[in-house]
Amino acid sequence: MAQSGRDRRIDYIEFNVADIARAQRFYGKAFGWSFKDYGPSYCEFGDGRMTGGFTTGGSVKPGGPLVILYADDLAETQRRLEEAGARIVKPAFDFPGGRRFHFQDPDGYELAVWSER
Repeated sequence: MAQSGRDRRIDYIEFNVADIARAQRFYGKAFGWSFKDYGPSYCEFGDGRMTGGFTTGGSVKPGGPLVILYADDLAETQRRLEEAGARIVKPAFDFPGGRRFHFQDPDGYELAVWSER
């Protein structure tokens, strides 16, 4: 399989927020970000270079946005992470746009990996 050029690179950052509308007002006013709503509990933001998301689907952890990497092959990337010592904390699941899983690195940081396939 040919690599996409974004394979195993940071692709998305997700913030758990208490109020999506408040986050949109703040980041829109402060940085001029644009927004695309995906229902009452999720909103994607764009800063002109990178996209990310605001979600009310998890607890708010100050200083703890979710860093999301892209993988051409989700299963292979999970295998590599597990071999490197990662712990899978949220098994692969479907979402609008693809599939993803969450893992914890050896220091306890939670990150995610997603794929369109």
